Amino acid sequence: MSNVNLLSASDVLIKEADELLEKGDTAQASEKYYKAAEEAIKPITKTLNIQDVLQKVKSLGRWSSTLLFEGAMSISPEMYSIWSDAWYLHIYGFHEMKLTYNEVKSSSHNIHKIIKILSDLIK
Repeated sequence: MSNVNLLSASDVLIKEADELLEKGDTAQASEKYYKAAEEAIKPITKTLNIQDVLQKVKSLGRWSSTLLFEGAMSISPEMYSIWSDAWYLHIYGFHEMKLTYNEVKSSSHNIHKIIKILSDLIK
């Protein structure tokens, strides 16, 4: 997947999440924000050739939540912060369905930073 497609995919997911949130569907919005972050971390890790994480993914045969956290931290502290918010949304917003509109909205602000990170990577 090219970096331009990567930006496009994450941007689409974030826009879908924003629309779902505005409709009041906090659970599905939470999952879309999470997916946008996940879909950014995997290819950025590959693009930046973060070998320690990529070797673990290869050995395990898949990405795990632990490896996504490691990948996010290896990318940057900012990406780790975004991933932490995405994980929070995934668990408490989607699986547990315990987050209010305002809580999801607040966490979503950090997820939106993915677009800038991806844009900077493409340059």
